[in-house]
Amino acid sequence: MSDSPKLLSVKNLSKYFGSVGALMGVNFELAPGEILGVVGQRGSGKSTLFQVLGGVYQPTSGEIFLDGKRVTLKAASQSKHWGIETVHQNPQLAENFNVLNNIFLGREIWTPSRIKIRPDESAMAKIARDLLDEFDLPRELIFERPANLSNEQTQVVALCRALCRPSRLLLLDDALAALSFERQQKLLGHIKQIAAQNVAVVLSSDDLKHIFAVTDRILVMYQGRQATLRTTAETTPREIVELIVGSNRKEQVTPVIWAFENYHAAQQQAEELRRTQMVLRESLEAQDSLNRQLIERLSDQVEALDRLNLALQEANRRLMTEREAERKALARDLHDQVIQDLLSYNYQLEDAEGEIADLDQREELTGIRNGIRSVVSSLRQLCSDLRPPTIDSHGLSAAIRSLTHQWSKMSGIKVTLDIDPDLGRLPETIELSVFRIVQEGLSNVRKHSEATTVHLALSRTPNASLLVQLSDNGKGIARPINLAKLSAQKHFGLVGISERVTLLSGTMQVESPEDGGMALQIEIPSPYPSLAAV
Repeated sequence: MSDSPKLLSVKNLSKYFGSVGALMGVNFELAPGEILGVVGQRGSGKSTLFQVLGGVYQPTSGEIFLDGKRVTLKAASQSKHWGIETVHQNPQLAENFNVLNNIFLGREIWTPSRIKIRPDESAMAKIARDLLDEFDLPRELIFERPANLSNEQTQVVALCRALCRPSRLLLLDDALAALSFERQQKLLGHIKQIAAQNVAVVLSSDDLKHIFAVTDRILVMYQGRQATLRTTAETTPREIVELIVGSNRKEQVTPVIWAFENYHAAQQQAEELRRTQMVLRESLEAQDSLNRQLIERLSDQVEALDRLNLALQEANRRLMTEREAERKALARDLHDQVIQDLLSYNYQLEDAEGEIADLDQREELTGIRNGIRSVVSSLRQLCSDLRPPTIDSHGLSAAIRSLTHQWSKMSGIKVTLDIDPDLGRLPETIELSVFRIVQEGLSNVRKHSEATTVHLALSRTPNASLLVQLSDNGKGIARPINLAKLSAQKHFGLVGISERVTLLSGTMQVESPEDGGMALQIEIPSPYPSLAAV
């Protein structure tokens, strides 16, 4: 690629938020038709890089060149003028428009005429339906409103929006994560097709299989900086993981290798072997000719699978712990640096305001200070979402009360709380996990249930286990409840809650009563060591 003409050149690109560096000194070039993979841990600067290249953020310093010309991208609409299309990891759609209008918003096809009177809806509908066909979605989806779409369907609509018109550079910021396995493969195939048509692609993904399947080079980000830029064919997944985590120590690299490369494959293999054992047992019992040697061999396989699952759980547990640590560090940096800097600027503006005699100038400064206060308020809420300060200072009970109060105020849904006054402090890991479970459960209620009341209870059982009960009076969930099907649909978040419960060695029951609503009950084995030992 070194002798090819350069479509994109990035030189010493940096982005700071206050005194916090989110992106520092990034350099790379991209030729037409080249596919660049971007990898790194959360907080490494990946999304910031995509937002700068897509015109959402302006860089603090550095230069961007397209076709050798330096450009300043001040808005996402300006990047489209240069043929840059971006699909973000959490795409936003216009709620007042249907899918068809969302796909072509700002990209309308007009009927041949001197005057643009009305868009050519038939031409746009044909293109939209063809794109939906590629992702195996129903053609009539073009008439749906965004509120009726699943997360995966929303992501596909965002992809169709980027692909409906020819582009020169396609930016995909973790756009594969929300898709099912089959649609991930379809998107990877589409990426190869458009690259063959000289469209350059920048792709980020937490799945190294995706990165190694389609990319020509891999850019590794670490703590906001460019760790390295490698040719894909000349490196290995282990080398990339070592650069991602900033270490070649086995105890740090191995869990991430498990999570990046083997988790889904190992689970699929384990499930297939268990099904094989079950079928063989049934067949042998029906024939009354039990083959002891075969059963012993299958038993050995199941034991090996159990060990494998334990290793996978440990890897996932480490990743969740690291994620919470990153959230805590980011919340602290935002509070101690960015918010404090903004407050300092606000005080300076307040002093300046008192020294200005011109009324118009004073009103303008007042408006600026009100804007800063609004930003500080939003940042404080963001810090609270990343790491609720109440949970560190006062424990789970206080954090749950604060969470439900704010959630009820925001959603308009009444919450009744029943928290055991003797709940006490729990280990940090359990308090954070239970808080995230409740947080996700309430989010599901707000998004899907159409409920007016919610009941939440936290208590101890007679054997000292922790019991969490969350119920609502909404429309409930289809029965029988199938977590595997919900996982494929990326729906309700029950799968994520189930994974957290599993890592705590707990149990989860989901019920949908005949009279409506949904009830979630979670029991976590005794987090009270002193009582468990009695």
